[in-house]
Amino acid sequence: MNPATATHIQAEGDGEIIARTRHWIERAVIGLNLCPFARAPFIAQRVRYRVSEARDTGTLLDELCGELQSLRAADPVDCETSLLIIPHVLADFLEFNDFLDEADAAIKVLGLEGEIQVASFHPDYQFADAAADDIENFSNRSPLPMLHLLREASIERAVDSMTDSDEIYRRNMVTLRTLGVEGWADLWRDPGEGA
Repeated sequence: MNPATATHIQAEGDGEIIARTRHWIERAVIGLNLCPFARAPFIAQRVRYRVSEARDTGTLLDELCGELQSLRAADPVDCETSLLIIPHVLADFLEFNDFLDEADAAIKVLGLEGEIQVASFHPDYQFADAAADDIENFSNRSPLPMLHLLREASIERAVDSMTDSDEIYRRNMVTLRTLGVEGWADLWRDPGEGA
C-alpha cells in the first residue's frame, strides 16, 4: 500500500472505509462475478463489516478472535459472513500473508475448524506463482487488507449447488485477462469521469 493511500486512510472514518469496501464488492466481486456466492448475502444485508482499530498484530489477533466468536454466535439468517477490514496494520503484503498463519492458529485454538474459515484480500495480493503485476492477482485485490470470515456450511451449500467448483477459478482468470489492468482501473471511475 503506497504512502498516499495510508494518509488517506487516516482521514477516513469507519463509514467511509465500509463504503469503499461495499463499492469494491459491488463493482468487482459481484460486478465481475468473481464470487458467485457473494450476491445473495450482500443483497440480503447478511454481511457484517468490522473496521479494525488495531495498530499492531497482537491487537489485531484479539479483534479477529472476537469477530470469529461473534460470527459463531450470530444467527446465519442475520449474519452469514463477516469482513474484518484492516486499515492500520499489515499494509505490507508479506507481513499480511505471514499473519494468515496466526489466523489459522486462532481458528484451531477456538475450536472452529470445520466451522469457519478465513479468506484473505489485500491491495497488493500476489499469488505465489504470479508476478506482482499479473492481472490474475486482482481476484484477491481489495481496497484495504481484509479477512473474510466464512461459515463452512455456507461454502458447502454453495459448492454442492455447482457441478465444477474449480470452474470459478478458471472463469475468473479468463474474466480478468479479458478485462486487463486498464479495464480494472475503469471499474473505479464513475460514469462520465475521464481517464
